[in-house]
Amino acid sequence: MFSAFAAGYFLSYTYRTVNAVISPELSRDLALADASLGFLTSAYFLAFGLMQIPVGMLLDRFGPRRVEPILLTLAAFGAILFSRADGLPGLALARAIIGAGVCACLMAPLKGIAMWYPGDRQASLSGWMMVAGGTGALAATAPLEFALRYTDWRTVFVALGIATLAVAVWIALRVPDTPRPKSALDWRSQFTGVRAVFAHPRFWWIAPLGGFGMGAFFAIQGLWAVPWMMEVDALSRAQAAAILLGMSIVTLAGYVFLGLFATRLARRGIGALQLFAGGFVMNAVALAVIATGASSAAPWWWLYSLGAGANILAFTVLNEGFARELAGRANTALNLLMFTGGFAVQWGVGVVVDIAMTAFGATRASGLRQAFMLMLILDVAALAWFFRGWKRFAVAQPRSSS
Repeated sequence: MFSAFAAGYFLSYTYRTVNAVISPELSRDLALADASLGFLTSAYFLAFGLMQIPVGMLLDRFGPRRVEPILLTLAAFGAILFSRADGLPGLALARAIIGAGVCACLMAPLKGIAMWYPGDRQASLSGWMMVAGGTGALAATAPLEFALRYTDWRTVFVALGIATLAVAVWIALRVPDTPRPKSALDWRSQFTGVRAVFAHPRFWWIAPLGGFGMGAFFAIQGLWAVPWMMEVDALSRAQAAAILLGMSIVTLAGYVFLGLFATRLARRGIGALQLFAGGFVMNAVALAVIATGASSAAPWWWLYSLGAGANILAFTVLNEGFARELAGRANTALNLLMFTGGFAVQWGVGVVVDIAMTAFGATRASGLRQAFMLMLILDVAALAWFFRGWKRFAVAQPRSSS
């Protein structure tokens, strides 16, 4: 069961980060400006985010085994379409279809974990699932750069499409159903639960940091890290891909740490909340060092990624204030903000760079510096909001029935 879910999340993360390495080819083959490249790549995040609310209702009503295989089949179709597209509209549409298709690859196993396991084990189990995603990010860095020496990006997407369809069949055959709700809720009742999540103050305590902090990380890891390294630091693509590989390795190491030790730490008073906060402080400090030009050495990129690895704990912290029956809707509501944040930041960086170059005559490197500084300012603001609500929300709330 775990392996089937893990294979799906592996592919989801591969799709998320693959454009960072193939971006030079996309820009060259299709003559894309930075804003167009940002929009194309971020279409994944927009579609992914917009699907979260309906997918949350579907997961709570039908369970992950019935929902995820259908969506993965859609993603496989999107990958094949991407491989055959020859212009920005077709590529953006295909990228959006992929995003919609993989939108449940983390939420589906998290729903299962919330239903099947006690609270003190959920952080570790979630960490192990994130290991699978981190491995997918690894595959989309230096290994992909090496493969592109012998093939092209279109062939890569054909292979991804075939693999995605195979995983869809695997999940349908291997994963058991979650316990069905005691009473089948109609869609109006399901949406009432969604509104309850969005009306809850605990959600809006976590949402800014989860939405923008992770949105910025998605945008940087998924696209803009490589252009920064090549334009600002004057590295080759192979060197940039190697650093990106290191980012994925340390993120993976963070997930392994959570898998091994989160439950033990929770039993000693260091819970998901403390680990989540510490991770994003680390993330913000590293971004500050990079964006201000103090240092762009590889260890700072790796520290930035290691801190972002705490993002999975946002769902654990959030669910401490909601009934189990709302787990799917609460998780997908937060995921909605994370991925729409990723869309906004990934596209927004390209827009800022294009404006800096066309309106003010800046170089591409200077435009990237300005965009990263803006990200830093917003990231610090989100972190400040989170700590402002610490006293009110630090204690877990009773998980009453919905």
